[in-house]
Amino acid sequence: MSDQNPILVTGAHRSGTTWVGKMLAADADTAYISEPLNVLHRPGVFRTPVRHWYTCIHDENESEYLPAFQELFNFQYHTWLEIKSIRSHRDFLRMGRDFHTFFIGSMHGQRILLKDPFAVFSTPWFAKKLNCRVVVTVRHPAAFASSLKRLNWTFDFNNLLNQPLLMRDHLQADRADMEAIQPVDIVSQAALLWRMIYRFVHSTRQLTPQFNIVRHEDLSLDPLAGYKPLYESLGLTFDEKVKKTILNSSSSENPARLARSKTHSVKLDSRASLENWKKILTPAEITHIRKITEPVSHLFYSDTEW
Repeated sequence: MSDQNPILVTGAHRSGTTWVGKMLAADADTAYISEPLNVLHRPGVFRTPVRHWYTCIHDENESEYLPAFQELFNFQYHTWLEIKSIRSHRDFLRMGRDFHTFFIGSMHGQRILLKDPFAVFSTPWFAKKLNCRVVVTVRHPAAFASSLKRLNWTFDFNNLLNQPLLMRDHLQADRADMEAIQPVDIVSQAALLWRMIYRFVHSTRQLTPQFNIVRHEDLSLDPLAGYKPLYESLGLTFDEKVKKTILNSSSSENPARLARSKTHSVKLDSRASLENWKKILTPAEITHIRKITEPVSHLFYSDTEW
């Protein structure tokens, strides 16, 4: 693969994809584009509507998405579609930001860096059809669940159940669990979602060993040592500016926990934040998460990491 191939950073939401994406985009030759497969994405960036969280794209349904991704990867910004969708001052500011990203990326021949957790079930397609280099982030299942609990973010499993191809190929064995789960049980929802996502990730890493799978905890403990080989693997330039950006984002001077109003900030005391889940979850909740995820969690985390 060429060092100019697009980069896709994905993994479960709340698993560090934003941090990893922005730290990789510290390379001045990259253009950072966020979440075209988010159901609330901006139409200027990606003109195709997305109906489900965690949409699975592959050969049988790619006609819905491939043309729009080809346009995105060619830095084709849909100005008129964006103008028609503007409803607030915030939307207007986003249009300016996105237009600038696309314009500079096109003018300078930058390399696309796509950050999208909701692309995780589509990673083989992105690698095959769009020649993406793939980075998948993994976060401890209890840390993932604690983040969703703290933010009070539920997940509607109809987003997965209503995708026949995804169910047929990957999630049929989980149908009963998804249908039985309570809509207000955030911890159980998080554990089940984690299990399904990272079972899929494990199966793809056996078939696609060129994928970079990184643990959020390893990057947090020693950010420079963690990001340097990732930069080298992707053909990015790990210079002094990049090192400074990474250190600034993970400094001990940053807060150990983000305010709810800053859920997408990447300035955090990365080491101190690793233990937050033990304060947010009860012992019973931790045991419950481990029971649900243990068919998969042992592939990524040892007993001592619980």
